[in-house]
Amino acid sequence: MPKKLLIKGIATALLSLAFSAQARETPRVHVEGIAAAIEENYFDEARAREIAAKLRSAASTGKFDALQDERELSSELSTWLDPFDTHFNVSWAESKQAASAAAESTGPKLVLPANDPLRRVNYGVRGVDVLPGNIGYLDLRNFGGFEFGEPDQPARRAVDAALQLLSGTNALIIDLRENGGGAPQMVGYLSSAFVKKDADIFNTFHGRGRTMSESPLDWHPQPRLDTPLFILISARTASAAEAFAYTMQSANRATVVGEASMGAANPGAAVDAGNGFNVFVSFASPINPMTKANWEGSGVKPDVAVASAAAPETARRLALQAALAGGLKGDDATDAHWALDALQAESQSAPPAQSKDYLGSYGMLVITEANGHLILNNGRRPIRTLLPLGDDHFAVREDPSKRVIFVRDASGKVQALELQTSSGGLDRYRRGG
Repeated sequence: MPKKLLIKGIATALLSLAFSAQARETPRVHVEGIAAAIEENYFDEARAREIAAKLRSAASTGKFDALQDERELSSELSTWLDPFDTHFNVSWAESKQAASAAAESTGPKLVLPANDPLRRVNYGVRGVDVLPGNIGYLDLRNFGGFEFGEPDQPARRAVDAALQLLSGTNALIIDLRENGGGAPQMVGYLSSAFVKKDADIFNTFHGRGRTMSESPLDWHPQPRLDTPLFILISARTASAAEAFAYTMQSANRATVVGEASMGAANPGAAVDAGNGFNVFVSFASPINPMTKANWEGSGVKPDVAVASAAAPETARRLALQAALAGGLKGDDATDAHWALDALQAESQSAPPAQSKDYLGSYGMLVITEANGHLILNNGRRPIRTLLPLGDDHFAVREDPSKRVIFVRDASGKVQALELQTSSGGLDRYRRGG
């Protein structure tokens, strides 16, 4: 082989080896950027140095060398960092410009992007409903950010509208089971809707050389101080959603129902770690004035521990009981009692005794049976499912303010159907031949 070709071949091989070595080292380069971002920004300086050192040590042993795909590397790093702080999250974007853009901050000062992504999810307000017995229900999926002093901002308007729609209810359930967090401004503002003005209940955040409070600068103008409040949580409930549940629970202002929450107490923001990577770093840690602690790692512990799926029904039962204990009178009390009876009948789900006794026509009404339940049919109107209460009495699942009573003659045969309302109305339909 000619000398020039040999030299060229060797040079090509060396260059190839160099590129291969660089490719193998790429994960270590990325890890170094992430370690530096943590070391420079994490709220606890001593802890920041410790976490960064452990991350560098893991990288030096080749822990991440096989992860040449940046997406796989970011996922692995998020998992590796999770035990140190649940808020740690590493992400990668092919566009460096996109990667460098900081994610929405959960710190005390939040600047909304011009194209607010929360608008697509109605600023976290997923659903508002009034349940039987006049129990309010708010499904809140995010704590939308806004600036105090500007009441017309969308996230604040959305929550104000929801609270206004539920202002006449006897008790209130706030569902945070699918809420991953958001802005502390909303935590403070929503909390102020249920406590006296200037109540000393809010978390104080401690970071590097600064202290911030979750206490709102604008307080809700019409707080509901005596309305029974129930908060639903799950293992998905995190960050600002946990802060609200923890604050209300610590202030003895709400009953928390469900499963222990995620345990992500320390707020922060995304930090550019270079090469398309960014890492969410906690800038502060909260201290509650009542507990002198927070929920990092352990999560918010429910007052009533039930499976997440069972939390709504449990909270409805507790809310109805609390409303009745608060002294409801007249038709309001009857509505609540009937709603409670319907819940109890629903949970038993046993087929009605002697169901065949009731089947047939009663004037314009027809009673049939399906899936173990009696069904009330009234022409083209939506069907009604009957839940047995005993003694020929049935609650209406779809509208517990109504009941069906079957009337027997002296021989014990069903001869009529009565449709009763909680306000005292009564219609009677004789059974057909």
